Amino acid sequence: MSIDPATYARLREIADQLPQVPGIGKVEIAKGEIVMMMSPVKRHELAVHRIARQLDAQLPDTHPGFIAFAGADLEDVGLGRLRRPDLMVFAEQTLEGEQATLLPHEVLLVVEVVSRSNPENDYDAKVHDYAAMGIPHYLLVDPRDGTGIVHSQPGYPVREKFVFGDTVPVGPWRLDTSGLLTYS
Repeated sequence: MSIDPATYARLREIADQLPQVPGIGKVEIAKGEIVMMMSPVKRHELAVHRIARQLDAQLPDTHPGFIAFAGADLEDVGLGRLRRPDLMVFAEQTLEGEQATLLPHEVLLVVEVVSRSNPENDYDAKVHDYAAMGIPHYLLVDPRDGTGIVHSQPGYPVREKFVFGDTVPVGPWRLDTSGLLTYS
C-alpha cells in the first residue's frame, strides 16, 4: 500500500523536524505513519557489526567499490516509505552524493536484526516493503531464538531459513552465523 505524495511529503517534513530524543534509535515512515524505534541493544549491534565485517571482506571480490554500511536511510517516495535498515550493501560512491537518502535501486542487500520490542515489523511489514522496493536480497536475523531467513529474487519467492551456526548463502556472499549471539 502506498500513500499519496502530498501526505508522504508532510510526514517526511514532520519526521525531519522531530527532536533527537534519548533512547530513540531511528525514525521511519510506513503505512502512512511515523514510527519511532528504540535504540538497539548491544547484542543487536554486535550482530550487525559481525555481518558487516564478513560482507566487507567479500565485497572486493563480488562487487568492487561496494560496502556494507549501517546508519543510512532508504527512501522510496513512490511507495511512501522511509526505512532505516540495520545494514545495507551499496556502492561506497553513493555516499558522496547530495541526496540525503539511499534509493532502492542503489541497494543490493538489506539486513535487519529483529528487535525484542517489534518483531512483526521485520517479519511482515519490512518483507513487504523491501520486496516492493525491488531490493534483491533481504537477510532477517532473529537473536530472540537464534534463527533467520534469507529472502531473495524479485518479490522474495525464495525464503531460506537458517539457525545460528549455519553458513548461509546470501546472494553471492556466504555468511558464517556461528558468531551471532541470542538475546539473554
